[in-house]
Amino acid sequence: MATRHGHTGPADTHSRERFLQAALNVLVDQGVAGLTVRGLAGAAGTSTIGVYTRFGGRTGVLDALYERTFELLHDELSRLPHTSGNVVTDVLAYAHTYRGFALESPARYAFMFERAVPGYDPDPDLRKLARRSSYDLLADRVAQGVPADADADTTGYLVWSTMHGLVSMELTHRARTPPPGWFLKPDDCSYDRIYHEGITAILVGVGS
Repeated sequence: MATRHGHTGPADTHSRERFLQAALNVLVDQGVAGLTVRGLAGAAGTSTIGVYTRFGGRTGVLDALYERTFELLHDELSRLPHTSGNVVTDVLAYAHTYRGFALESPARYAFMFERAVPGYDPDPDLRKLARRSSYDLLADRVAQGVPADADADTTGYLVWSTMHGLVSMELTHRARTPPPGWFLKPDDCSYDRIYHEGITAILVGVGS
């Protein structure tokens, strides 16, 4: 994709891939704090000049990393079975895959969906790619069960925001000690259950 992090020639592909893998490793292991030019250069086993040469600087690296993380999410979602015609079943399949991707690496998820890197705003073309790789796939599944008198875009957004909110809250709770008397036990079963119930409730509520 042609974005502000530039075009890649065939000769640079292998080297660029090595940088991106190093950046992913840094993000997963150290969080966004590790995404500095010096830190990325060290992880890739090269100099900071190499980062500037290939990506034009830190923003270029972040753009390339942003693109790659959404490609990874799209790969996961693409493995889902074709839609069955049952919108609740189809949306829940998507939702649980999305949740699993988030739990696999909270730091990666935060980089993708939150303003985890101060001052960083992804390239506009990459924002479109991110939407096509995530939200649009969900909206297509939701649209199959939207009543004729309902707004499919609004319904899709309501389902997306419910799913996204539940995942974000779970990650926050998992990162902290639960408050005394909290009704959810800090285990996978409890959060999986509340997530499943929440997505189902919103689908039923909008008449899907």
